[in-house]
Amino acid sequence: MRPDKDREGMGLLARLPGTSFCPLKRAAATCGLAALIFAGALLARAGDRVAPQSASGVRKAGPVYVILWFDTEDYVLPQSDDSAKRIAEFLTSQGVHATFKVVGEKARTLERRHREDVIAALDRHAIAYHSNYHSWHASPAEYEARLDWQDGVEEFVRREQPGIDDIRRIFGRMPTAYGQPGSSWCPEAQPAVRKMGIRVYLDDGEQIGLDGKPFWYGGVLNIFDMKYISDLRPNDSWTNIEEVKANFKKAYTALSQSGGGLISIYFHPCEFIHKEFWDAVNFSHGAEPPRSEWKLPPVKTPEEQARTFAFFEKFVEYMKTLPVQFVTAPETLKLYPDVAQTHSFSRQDLSEIARSVQPAVSFQVHDGYDLSASEVLWLLNTYVSRVIEKAPSQFIELHGTPLGPNSDSMDASMSGEVNVPWYQFQWAIQDVESALQVNAQVPTVVWVGGNPYPPESYLVALANVAGKLLEGKQPPQEITLAPAQLDAAKYVAKNTPQVWSWPIFRPGFNGKHLLDLARLQAWTLKPAQLETSQGRTASGALPKN
Repeated sequence: MRPDKDREGMGLLARLPGTSFCPLKRAAATCGLAALIFAGALLARAGDRVAPQSASGVRKAGPVYVILWFDTEDYVLPQSDDSAKRIAEFLTSQGVHATFKVVGEKARTLERRHREDVIAALDRHAIAYHSNYHSWHASPAEYEARLDWQDGVEEFVRREQPGIDDIRRIFGRMPTAYGQPGSSWCPEAQPAVRKMGIRVYLDDGEQIGLDGKPFWYGGVLNIFDMKYISDLRPNDSWTNIEEVKANFKKAYTALSQSGGGLISIYFHPCEFIHKEFWDAVNFSHGAEPPRSEWKLPPVKTPEEQARTFAFFEKFVEYMKTLPVQFVTAPETLKLYPDVAQTHSFSRQDLSEIARSVQPAVSFQVHDGYDLSASEVLWLLNTYVSRVIEKAPSQFIELHGTPLGPNSDSMDASMSGEVNVPWYQFQWAIQDVESALQVNAQVPTVVWVGGNPYPPESYLVALANVAGKLLEGKQPPQEITLAPAQLDAAKYVAKNTPQVWSWPIFRPGFNGKHLLDLARLQAWTLKPAQLETSQGRTASGALPKN
């Protein structure tokens, strides 16, 4: 968690039904003027998805939701226990449900201190997981930085499963979300937490983001790198309540007028009472003192503490004056359902999907569902494979989101077009189908005629074959493989010191390898769309279970 990020959206997205994502500002350069005009027409057709309008043509106000979450992590300063309890009890008295992300060692410390009262207060809200030890070295990014993809996923499970088990034992239920400690982010966490039963990633950071809105990544709903989040934080003296209230009103108005959305707000219970973070005092720059030498962080004066709680209480009371609904981490899965996972894809759907595949491989936004690049590969490869086997299906369905490749396909890079005979490409289709079914993962390379090719180039060629078959034509006798790239990878941050600026990291820590792996997993990236047209009452209430 970074409290100091200056956040900017990545620009308005051009969500064109039946087309791959393409920012409008790049459309003139990549698509031409005619395509830009066509894109505008498509946006006009898609207007009710982005911002519904009434019969009179006046734009309807969209529902606005607030997810309020607390990194409950300090297992050094005892007063932080009381701070967490006070916050939880105040929210309960206000009828506001929040999400408390609890560190495994924090939960065990509450148990050792016999703070059943704190546990009970937190338990009235959603409980999430915030790593096993937080800043006690090695943190997730540190222990993942030298591992390959598969070893990294297994290592994350090995180290973090005990913390999840203790949260489950102490609170009597499974945590519903995960978020990394500090900037200790790693892409392996996404499939690992899903394997352990968690489907929401709730935190802040700049390692990956999609227009400041929720997104799906690694088969997990990410409430991450959200717009407005840095504008809703207290300053060092907690005296900017009027500014924060004004910023919240601006965020509410902007989201409401654009069809609705989610505002993410976070605090740390410990920051209400201390002057310096508990981990900065003990674990900065790679330090790892024994427990006997842990230092208590300096605490705020009674007057300063009163100001922090007054800020928070006034902020919550103000938010309640606006027509927003507070939601918890598990409820976001109802707000942003992955509709593609329950959709039966018809031949018409598959034709649109195949036509939308471009050499700049990315996610696709369609009318009613979104697809990651790996899901596009799954659907088209399954369809063509079944045609080859003379067992075509009326509908094709997804079975989860295939992960991205384990490693880069640098040795299979292409400098120009290559033509291969159909019979060789046909064998490759069946080989990829086996890999998808067995590994649920995009292969690192695709072998065609004894030569390795990048999966992006294979997907573009596959889409061309699928399109012809869906038109009732025969596949061409020669298949062209051409250079292509994973355009979705641009949403992963470049490796800069700012990305890894957490003071807990040892000097010289570099997460470049983690970001390289994250780009490969951009095969799984796609927007998460707010469900506003189905399963929701006119007031914007959440669908019932």
